[in-house]
Amino acid sequence: MRASFRVKGGADANLPPPGGSAARPLMPASPPAPAPPPPNPAAAPPPARLHECAGCGQVQRVPHLHPGEAARCRRCDGMLRQGRADPLGRGLALGLAALVLLGIACVATLMQVSTVGMVRATDLLEAPEAMGASGLWVLTAVVLGATVVAPVLRLSALCTVLAGLRLARPPRLLRRLFTLSERLRPWAMAEVMLLGVLIAYSKLVDLVHVDIGVALYALGLLVLLTVAAEVALDPHAVWEEMERRGVPPLRIDHHAPLRAAEGVVGCHVCGLVCLPEEHDRPCPRCGSRLHPRKPDALARAWALLIAGAILYVPANAYPVMQVIQLGAGQPSTILGGVVELMEGGLYPLAALVFVASVVVPVLKLLGLAVLLVACQRGARGRLRDRTRLYGAVNFIGRWSMIDIFMETILVALVQFGAVVRILPGPGAVAFCAVVILTMLAAESFDPRLMWDSAGANGPAAAARIRRR
Repeated sequence: MRASFRVKGGADANLPPPGGSAARPLMPASPPAPAPPPPNPAAAPPPARLHECAGCGQVQRVPHLHPGEAARCRRCDGMLRQGRADPLGRGLALGLAALVLLGIACVATLMQVSTVGMVRATDLLEAPEAMGASGLWVLTAVVLGATVVAPVLRLSALCTVLAGLRLARPPRLLRRLFTLSERLRPWAMAEVMLLGVLIAYSKLVDLVHVDIGVALYALGLLVLLTVAAEVALDPHAVWEEMERRGVPPLRIDHHAPLRAAEGVVGCHVCGLVCLPEEHDRPCPRCGSRLHPRKPDALARAWALLIAGAILYVPANAYPVMQVIQLGAGQPSTILGGVVELMEGGLYPLAALVFVASVVVPVLKLLGLAVLLVACQRGARGRLRDRTRLYGAVNFIGRWSMIDIFMETILVALVQFGAVVRILPGPGAVAFCAVVILTMLAAESFDPRLMWDSAGANGPAAAARIRRR
């Protein structure tokens, strides 16, 4: 069977038919032309490489892509690779700039509020401590980890890797650092924190005098540079550069007919396609364990999904925060906060909070349940649509943290003693747990199992699903 794919922005990249050549028109006799100069190996484009689609498991050969070109899976239309111009150099420059802005955002003032002669200010490091002062240290750890620790580790690891590849002898530690950087990608939530801060500002501006600090501008620029770095960086190019600079050689022929590549194992970290006998061994390029599919993907996804569904009930039933003004206060749930925004005329923000805090968690729970049931039943219809649904569920999961980040800023700033203060509620802990559990459930699920169970990847793969 001949695998093929589409190249967006370039010519079709189907494998050429074997044998034969185009007929040439008759030409008059002429003296033999001089022999062409030998080809320059340095000018030749890099050879094509095998890729296993992370969405459906189809193994395909991807040629060298020029900037602006993108290779998509022929079967599920998932993105295989995108061509970038100088991905290592641009990624390093943008990563270093983002790291500097992150340092400014952490130490400078984020926002300052004042009322009746009292002033309160906070920054990214101090804001999570307000949750701990109310006894909710678990929220302090989550917010600090998602907004400071994970972004710092990810950007530091990425910059170290890209700078280390410029050395004459790059250290072997680089592959572990890049693995760490890629795994921290969904947990670094600077852009989600930015939206949470803006929503908190909208709720405070009509109640107290609010001054925006330098850190908020730095956070906005940080988000823009982080997005630009992700667009400029090609992870496959980083792994290939590591391989070229001294990582052990590959153990599979990327130019062999694809019929000989059936049953190969694609590394879920670096994407290297390895021979099947290397199953359950370290990947020769990044060192991660090789598995045909994510181990116990269905069982783990079901367990995390059920736990998230159970906690979703107290997350909506218990108050997420309480506003105490002149000694009297009324607890507020997630839906209550949406109603308050609507009563204040902030309809766009009310819609944003409602979608992020109510609609998105429900869609994640229902969407993952549909995917798991269809996978276990061996459903064969709409496989491409279900693969896209999984991509959407996996992408939107982190944005539900907007409500937690907004509450963190409000609790940190509105502490004016007997005049007015805001306290977090137990519902915030449950809601934060729902977000994390559903993110882990989506990360544990393997969309290739849907294609396996439908028989699209061969009878052996379908038999593995039935045994589960």
